[in-house]
Amino acid sequence: MTFNGLGMHLGILPRLSAAQSRSISPENFTGAKGGGGMADEGTGARAARGLGRGWKISPSIRLAPGEIRELAGIDGPGAIQQIWMTPTGHWRHLVLRIYWDGQEQPSVECPVGDFFACGWNRYAQVSSLAVCVNPGSAFNCYWEMPFRRHCRITITNISEVEATLYYQINYTLTDVPEDAAYFHAQFRRVNPLPFKSVYTILDGVQGQGHYAGVYMAWGVNNAGWWGEGEIKFFLDGDREFPTICGTGTEDYFCGSYNFDLGKENGGYREFSTPYAGLPQVIRPDGLYQSQTRFGMYRWHIMDPVRFQRDLRITIQALGWRNGPRGERRYLPLQDDIASVAFWYQTLPTAPFPILPGADDLEVI
Repeated sequence: MTFNGLGMHLGILPRLSAAQSRSISPENFTGAKGGGGMADEGTGARAARGLGRGWKISPSIRLAPGEIRELAGIDGPGAIQQIWMTPTGHWRHLVLRIYWDGQEQPSVECPVGDFFACGWNRYAQVSSLAVCVNPGSAFNCYWEMPFRRHCRITITNISEVEATLYYQINYTLTDVPEDAAYFHAQFRRVNPLPFKSVYTILDGVQGQGHYAGVYMAWGVNNAGWWGEGEIKFFLDGDREFPTICGTGTEDYFCGSYNFDLGKENGGYREFSTPYAGLPQVIRPDGLYQSQTRFGMYRWHIMDPVRFQRDLRITIQALGWRNGPRGERRYLPLQDDIASVAFWYQTLPTAPFPILPGADDLEVI
């Protein structure tokens, strides 16, 4: 592939390119060349009194309750290469949306915390290739997001209180290959999952593309192991039965045997690797924090799931129950499950399910 500023990796890092690097932040709202650090007013103005222009006058923005703010409006062709954010307030009450090439339908619609693999509104270290979360609430993503004509990024504060947001969007202005698809991310939550129902990670996708991974925030409402369920990929017209079927939840997330090292070794063991992880286990505290909650991700960077026309993905919530003579059988669970599916596809983007309101998004 001809190097044009997309797809940077160590093997081609020394090679020169005609691509132009740009960055949007509260110190340069438009990403204009030579336009950084010019603010006369902003959230840092009082701290910079006596220093003047160029001394961290505008490091962040404030978002009023209900406010929709456009973070980026970029004419292409180009590609988003990295996004850094650190927000205040409830991480599910700031909603990120991204629109490609003038579409009215967003291709990304997701609460900020879940988009960055921290769905439980608590910090957890994530050290993966696509997403990094670092102390104390530093959200980073490295999903490459090419666009041809225009990129629009917005943030919406759906809470009843003001929020502060620090952010930086690094991108390149460069030619985009004809076979480059558009980045998508969709959030879903069901709480609780109806008995004997399967959880839908993704449905209604139309076009050609490839699935790139998922983050899941899974809250368990029963005692015992909860991850016997299979993930299923229905590709290109599959109906009752899928083309790809997993063997268990922890297996799909690249673990085994319940993520459990035994009580003598602390039980569940958190891990974070380039392509898969269980970076967060929130354990009961013996009082009001009574349920165990898990955050886990699986990135299909090396093994994308290709589809030519359509895609649907489901996962079962399945535990164990004991029979009258001690034999075990499966127990369909009624858990609190949320997910963000990440994929690339051709446009147009099909409409997403309506995003839940603030009360239904809240982590309680």
